[in-house]
Amino acid sequence: MTQTEALAFFDALPAVTTQEMHGHWRGSGVPTGHDMDGLLEAYAWYGKAFESDEAVHPLVFRDRAGQPYAIDPRRIPLSLSRYHTLSRHPVSRTLFTLATPLLRTRQPRARLRAMTYRGVTTAAMVYDHLPIIDLFRRIDHRTVFGLMDMRGAAPFFFRLERDT
Repeated sequence: MTQTEALAFFDALPAVTTQEMHGHWRGSGVPTGHDMDGLLEAYAWYGKAFESDEAVHPLVFRDRAGQPYAIDPRRIPLSLSRYHTLSRHPVSRTLFTLATPLLRTRQPRARLRAMTYRGVTTAAMVYDHLPIIDLFRRIDHRTVFGLMDMRGAAPFFFRLERDT
């Protein structure tokens, strides 16, 4: 899917309320040629956890035993995604694993709000410390399509599927 096709798909989907986002969601990137394509999955990204409108864990990963844990996104240098080779190198993944205890958090690092984006008011996740907003649209009752809007970058697209 191209960026243009992904944006058209996003625009055609219905809105989601913040309450519909509450719960745990498994994530996967949608390849569009974005610098972040495949990056989160390479680091064992699990998805997102929405405890309430005021308590959101935007980056949830899994440890080797399969247990989920939240990461503080402000501690991850998102600019590394521009350096495909470095950010995807096995050494980088090893360093991430070693640094995990320093990156973990039990505190929520984002909030849910209803926002109008491209003419539709829908659920949005606003990061506490980064210039990033994730917006969501409904694919079906268990799946949403997400768009990460980050200042100075093209949109990054992802899917979230409700974890039961």
